[in-house]
Amino acid sequence: MSSLKKEDIKQEVFDLYDDYAHNKLDRRQFIEKLSLYAIGGITVSSLLSFVMPNYIDTLIVKQDDPRLDSKYVNYDSPKGGGSIKGLLSKPAKAQKKLPGIVVVHENRGLNPYIEDVGRRAALEGFISIAPDALTPLGGYPGNDDEGRTLQRKRDRNEMLEDFIAAFEYLRSHKNCDGNVGVVGFCFGGWISNMMAVRLPDLKAAVPFYGGQPSVEEAANIKAPLLLQFAGLDKRVNAGWPEYEKALKVNNIKHTAHFYSDVNHGFHNNTTPRYDKAAAKLAWSRTIEFFKKHLK
Repeated sequence: MSSLKKEDIKQEVFDLYDDYAHNKLDRRQFIEKLSLYAIGGITVSSLLSFVMPNYIDTLIVKQDDPRLDSKYVNYDSPKGGGSIKGLLSKPAKAQKKLPGIVVVHENRGLNPYIEDVGRRAALEGFISIAPDALTPLGGYPGNDDEGRTLQRKRDRNEMLEDFIAAFEYLRSHKNCDGNVGVVGFCFGGWISNMMAVRLPDLKAAVPFYGGQPSVEEAANIKAPLLLQFAGLDKRVNAGWPEYEKALKVNNIKHTAHFYSDVNHGFHNNTTPRYDKAAAKLAWSRTIEFFKKHLK
C-alpha cells in the first residue's frame, strides 16, 4: 500500500481520476496530467498506486463467509447479451422466501467490490444478484482498465435489458418472495433509475451517483426512490434539478441525500475516493429503505 494519505492529495487529482474512470482521458493522458501533481516527495508511481483500486485488503464480506450461500449462476437475457453470469447470494440459514435486491456494477463489470456489495446485501436478510454485463465479452477481466474498455464495447440499452432480465430472474426465483429492488453505483446508478422507469413492479430503487432519465421517462416511475449523491460530483449533480422537478410534478416518492465534501464513488471502499462516514451512512439508509419497501 502507498504511504500517501488522502489529505496529501489535491482535489484536482481526484477530478482527474474521475475523468479517467469515465473514459474522458486515456491512460497516457491521465499519467501525463498526473505528473503535474508529482511534487516534493510525491512521485507519479506513488500517486498512481494511491488512486488505483485495492481489491486485496478491502473485502468486507469474504467470498467463503459461512453465514452465506453465495454462488455464480447464469440466467437468460434474450433482449440483452443472451446468457448472463451473476453472483447470487442469500443467508445460509434462511428458512423462508426472501425479498430480492439486484446489485448493479459501475462502468467496468462485476469487480470484487460489487460482488462484496452483493454479499453485504445478503447478510442483511435479502437474496441478491450481482450480474456481470461483460459476460458476453468473457466477463470481468480481472482489472478495471480492461473492464472499462470492454464495457464501452457493449450498448448501454442492451446492458439495461440484462439487468431487467436479472430482476425477472430474481423475482421468480424459488427463494425470493417476489418483492425486488435495485441498488447501483455510477453506471449502475443510471441503470437503477432506468429500471424504475421501465419496471412498474419494481418495489424500490437506490441509485448512487447515477445519471438521470429524461423528464418524459421519469413520468413512468412507480417505485419509491432513494437517491444518493456525492457533494463534489458536479458532473452527475448537474442533472438533478431537472430530475427532481419531474419527480415532484409526477408525485413520485423520493428522498435525495447529498453527502458534502465527498467524491463520486465515495461508497467504493477500494479507492481513495472512499469516505467511510458517508459510505456507512448511505449504506445504512439503503438497507433501511429496502427493509421498509421490500419486507
